[in-house]
Parts: sequence; C-alpha cells; structure tokens
Amino acid sequence: MAVLPIRISGDPVLHSPAAPVTAFDDELRALAGDMFETMDAAPGVGLAAPQVGVPLRLFVYGWTDDDDVLHRGVAINPVLWISPASIDELDEDEESEGCLSFPGERFPLRRSQSAILQAVDLDGEPFEVRAEGWLARIFQHEFDHLDGVLYVDRLRHPYGKASAKASRKNGWGVPGLSWLPGRDHLED
Repeated sequence: MAVLPIRISGDPVLHSPAAPVTAFDDELRALAGDMFETMDAAPGVGLAAPQVGVPLRLFVYGWTDDDDVLHRGVAINPVLWISPASIDELDEDEESEGCLSFPGERFPLRRSQSAILQAVDLDGEPFEVRAEGWLARIFQHEFDHLDGVLYVDRLRHPYGKASAKASRKNGWGVPGLSWLPGRDHLED
C-alpha cells in the first residue's frame, strides 16, 4: 500500500462527475487500500477516488463515534438518500467541516442530519448503512466528491466569500496542485 497525493481544488478531476466502477479486481482492492492509507495519514475521516486523481465512484471512510464504535468501509457506486436539512440557525462550531482537497481550512455548512447509504463493497456485494449526525455528514461530503462538488461550492455568504479568498491566497483553483500526507508542503 502507498500514500497517494491528494488533489487540491482546481484540479479538473475534482470538478467533474466520476464514472461508475465496473471492474471488481485486484487493482480496485489496491486502490481502496491506498486510499485508506492516504486517508489515515492525512488524517481524514473520508476520501473519494477523485481526490487521488481517479475518476471513479468510490469512497472510503473511517470514523470513531463518541461510543468508541469504529465506522469504516468502502462504498462503491453509492446511492445516498438524505433527510431534509434543518432550517434552524447554522451552528458554526457543530456544523463546521473541512476537506483534504481544500487543506487547512474549515467552514460551517448545513447538512442533513440523517442519511441512508446504499452501495456495493469490494466484492460487488450490496450493503446499506443508516447514518445519523457526523457519519451522515461524512457520507454527504464524500458523495458530493463523486458528483464533482466540493463542500466549498455549497457555502453561503459570508463563508463562500471567505473560502474564495483562502483559495486565492493559497494559489489554488488551478489544475495540477496536490499535497502528500506526511509532508509539510504542497506539490505542483
């Protein structure tokens, strides 16, 4: 297994819908293993294949909840059902999220509180996960990546403006930028 470079906002693979996975083989298993290693090294709680330059509908996730239950898996060709999002005022602390493709930045974003993930695993076997709270947020975030949407694309004023400023300040928004977990600098 290997830690892979993570693409940064502006790379075309991040802003285009990913293709369905059709081959369930050793190459797919190796990709999933590398994605887990990359996610853990970053560290992150989810990683979609487009974030490592692979335009396929696949993501990995790994998160331990408050009861010390580990939620970890691979979702291939997922479908995501979400509940309506709350219309209450946005809680900047509880609803803040980040993205490994927009590294070092965090902004609050309203997400649905519950979700149902339907996907297949590395053997092509279907499964379903009913998620609440943070796990539901992880699924929504990673699923968006498969449709070419970054969480910063969903931000409203003033957070959208702040994310655009952060992107300009960091020189992002152009093709070819990536970073490798375990290093302190971004790669061209």
